[in-house]
Amino acid sequence: MPNDAAETLRAERGLERLPKAVRCWFAEDGRLTGTPVDDALAALEKLHAADLPELRLSQEVAPWLEERQRRAERKDLRRDYELKVQGGEWPAHETRVPLFPYQREGMLHLAFTERSLLADEMGLGKSIQAIAACALLRRLGRAERVLVVTPASLKGEWEEQIRQFTDLPTRLVFGGLAERRAAYDAGTFFTVVNYEQMIRDALEVNARFRPDVVVLDEAQRIKNWNTQTAQAIKRLKSRYAFILTGTPIENRIDELYSLMDFLEPRALGPLFRFNREFYQFDERGRPCGYRDLGRLHERIAPYMLRRRKSDVETELPDRTDRQHFVKLTPKQQQAYDEHHEVVARLSAAAARRPLTQQEQDRLMRHLAMMRMVCDTPYILDPDVRDCPKLGELEKIIEECRDNEGVKVIVFSEWEKMLELVRELCQRLKLGFAWHTGSVPQQRRRAEINAFEGDGDCRVFLSTDSGSTGLNLQNASVVINCDLPWNPAKLEQRIARAWRKHQTRAVTVINLVAENTIEHNMLGTLANKQALADGVLDRRGDLGAIPLRSGRQAFLSKLKQLVGEAPRPAVAGDLKSQISDFKLAKPSDRPRAFAEEARRQLGSALLSCEERFPRDGAHSVLYVIVESQAALHRPRLEALHAQLCGDLESIAPVRLEVLDRATHEALERLIAAGLIAPVSRAARPLHPVAETPQPLTAEELARAKTHRELAARKLKMARLLADGGLAEEARPPLIDAALALSRALAVESRLPEPGSLEDALLPPLASAWGAQAGPIHEFLAQPGADGRAASRAVAALLSAK
Repeated sequence: MPNDAAETLRAERGLERLPKAVRCWFAEDGRLTGTPVDDALAALEKLHAADLPELRLSQEVAPWLEERQRRAERKDLRRDYELKVQGGEWPAHETRVPLFPYQREGMLHLAFTERSLLADEMGLGKSIQAIAACALLRRLGRAERVLVVTPASLKGEWEEQIRQFTDLPTRLVFGGLAERRAAYDAGTFFTVVNYEQMIRDALEVNARFRPDVVVLDEAQRIKNWNTQTAQAIKRLKSRYAFILTGTPIENRIDELYSLMDFLEPRALGPLFRFNREFYQFDERGRPCGYRDLGRLHERIAPYMLRRRKSDVETELPDRTDRQHFVKLTPKQQQAYDEHHEVVARLSAAAARRPLTQQEQDRLMRHLAMMRMVCDTPYILDPDVRDCPKLGELEKIIEECRDNEGVKVIVFSEWEKMLELVRELCQRLKLGFAWHTGSVPQQRRRAEINAFEGDGDCRVFLSTDSGSTGLNLQNASVVINCDLPWNPAKLEQRIARAWRKHQTRAVTVINLVAENTIEHNMLGTLANKQALADGVLDRRGDLGAIPLRSGRQAFLSKLKQLVGEAPRPAVAGDLKSQISDFKLAKPSDRPRAFAEEARRQLGSALLSCEERFPRDGAHSVLYVIVESQAALHRPRLEALHAQLCGDLESIAPVRLEVLDRATHEALERLIAAGLIAPVSRAARPLHPVAETPQPLTAEELARAKTHRELAARKLKMARLLADGGLAEEARPPLIDAALALSRALAVESRLPEPGSLEDALLPPLASAWGAQAGPIHEFLAQPGADGRAASRAVAALLSAK
């Protein structure tokens, strides 16, 4: 067997049965010491064939020999590289900006370990080291295609980092299946994807992109070895693999096992052996503790490089800035678009004439509300708590929590946003200080003292009331939930931690809502900073910054922040409008898919359903064919991409194709209780019964009860509205719509919705028909006139 620690072979048992001439090669503990490994193996194989058939060589020997050879190749490759650098033939750095010494060490570790784990503390530039290592492998002729797998919020950050430090081509992967396949086929050197895409696309990536290097950023996403994400990532194939995470262990050592299982399965062996070696078990066979953790460290040491900020503080930059991009939720997007439409109309008016004071005030109010919604609609409407920034913030704070001594300042312009962050800290059982305008002046000093003096108080939550005059240099991470209008205010926030006597490097993280006013503000802030740098510090080219008149500057700023105002349609647009109408997708894409699939496959198509998983916003087209599913799948995937590919970011519709035998096998497993169905509903698309089964007496009675309740609530809402009590009329109108939706669910034999929002999701959404629009609008706008929604409920009540 291989003996990794001694880099040789070891006789596991039966050493005394070997001939004396061979036995003398082995020490008393079984290690091979008396002859080279290759010579010994040749002699042992010959002995096995001729005189000792019971001699067995472990199946682990062959891969061990291969890795041994590759290790020797890497050693020679590194020696040749260093000689060329010393001789001036190659540069010492693969980036436009020289790396810090510790970063160059990280680059070399990644490139010449081949499959390695970089576990530096947050803020040390793990992504830059990985980018440099990939560029180095390209120079060495070892890499032509790099797959970067990262959280969706960091894809834009990776693109910016690659462009800042190299000239290498980069492509971010978005869109439906056809677009993603095109991206993989393109073979761009840096191809950046997110983890969720790999759940569906791992095999596509192997077949089409064929990466030489796989980089896993924030790799704690695969710490649970049996999750769908981890299993998908472990299907990716590449010679080189880089794992980047500041927290390889957050709770249990099997999280580290999952990372190493992707990186190098031989390092820790199969899971049962890992558990046996490093867990202690009680008399019932349950884990009760750990053991031999020193040996575990030795096993992973050849692959892992980990530095803390305190280890390299003399080399560190003073400050690192990062942008984390998040997408708006559908509710956020709807609210954002409403305010954006008002701003766009006023912008168009401002281009023609000066705005009145009232119009100016309205414009600034809606600009502010666009920014608020980028954080969360909760700032304006306490009933809507959508906040994707909070999920991103949780990941950052958890990483900081796991690094001892790291303290964090979280800034927001709006206290309501910080209320959600405060709830997050409470849920994470993390000590925090609260420093906002609502805190009395005499209390604020106590909050500051708690943050400075209490080691368990790890987070300082502050509005801009705390962005001037405070000294919080025991913090090393500053998180901006939103961006202020001007860079001076942004720098004031950062200066609370990044001060003259700060002994630690500071990491600044800006949370930015993607493709919104915040995204555009990044450029505006950069331009303003360039002006200040040129005038005050003689940095940059001041002559390159255009200076405009007051109105010109105002219009230019508006255009940069919110884009072009929508222009009204004119007669010349009629042809393009008709063309667009002809190309429009059908309103019911899944049904259109089923009808076209039936036309193309004929009798080979047995059934098609749209299934709705219990967890998740997507649905699945579940197609059963008579046989040869693999033969029909490409045609159905092409049809699916054509009809449903653009729904990926709205309401994803996925596809599964099975043959009859596989489907029946799954049904038998469900019937036996070995697997459980996880669909909350299913909609038959083919075949559809010509005469559906009538409702049972029980179903009719239940639907009638819901309809009677809906009628009573609607009557109450109308009475209140007619009496001028529009706000009081809103709750009974919502109750009326919800009761009606439950009646529709019973009549459609679908699960009854728990809320009106659920009732407007597929598959029940189709039961509303044309009346869905007024109900959607009424729900989305808390102050909206309820008359249109009232008419919609009444129309559906009278329809049956």
